[in-house]
Amino acid sequence: MAKGYWVSVYRAISDPERLTAYDKLAGPAVQAGGGRVLSSGGRVVAHEAGNTHRVVLIEFDSFEQAVAAYESEAYQKALVVLSDCVERDFRIVEGID
Repeated sequence: MAKGYWVSVYRAISDPERLTAYDKLAGPAVQAGGGRVLSSGGRVVAHEAGNTHRVVLIEFDSFEQAVAAYESEAYQKALVVLSDCVERDFRIVEGID
């Protein structure tokens, strides 16, 4: 079964305190959904377009598990805190077996 991944690229953060509050809610929600954080805003070497925005990568045992975690009540509560304080590109992608 192919793994599932959340990939988030934060283009702009207008309220770092709200992002911290989101992280406190999202972390447990992700963990409860079976997610494992592989990268969370660490060092970046940018090529091509040269963007060094914050990147978060989270792995799940399956694509379906990744979608279910996003749709969970706990994660949806975290998203309410995040709204309007960041501009991000968020994707759920399926890995290769």
